[in-house]
Amino acid sequence: MKLLAESYQYFLENQSRFWQALGQHLSLSLTALAISVLVGVPLGIWIARRARVAQAVINGFGALRLVPSLAILFLALPYLGTGFRPALFALVILAFPPVIINTYAGIRNVDLAVVEAAFGMGMLPNQVLRQIELPIALPAVIAGIRTAAVEVIASATLAAFIGGGGLGDFITRGFAVYDLQRTGGVGIRVSRFCVRNTDVL
Repeated sequence: MKLLAESYQYFLENQSRFWQALGQHLSLSLTALAISVLVGVPLGIWIARRARVAQAVINGFGALRLVPSLAILFLALPYLGTGFRPALFALVILAFPPVIINTYAGIRNVDLAVVEAAFGMGMLPNQVLRQIELPIALPAVIAGIRTAAVEVIASATLAAFIGGGGLGDFITRGFAVYDLQRTGGVGIRVSRFCVRNTDVL
């Protein structure tokens, strides 16, 4: 309890630095999430029509989930250098699987009788997708985005290891000098933000 109080006090005394780091953290997280949604949702819809391709894509992205985020960061270093870009790359890779898999599952679980009835009424494929399939699949898609958002926001702290900035800077500095107030203060902020983000989504 004392540690939590000291961590919160440290946060109050260093609010300007925390808010700056939070801005970097959000910029990195939201950019990665936006890219994953813009690419992952159309890809999930596309593979939902192609069973053979779907298995290869899902298995491939599922395998990527087994690779630790920190390992992806360091694998990207020789090609992307340090800073924002390799951190963004790793977070996008982390966010892809839940978005793609949930979109695929949502589209595949739409009742075929409903789709056939829509075609029987003379609707075009694009109209069926927009007006029938996507609205029905939307809860599954949103669930995938929620999962990706929580994973990305939590993992963005690792960007500090390669100069990506964000709230992870306080954690790495805190561990370097064994200052638990720094690491605890960041833990409070990240936890609160993840809970709020989950409630909003």
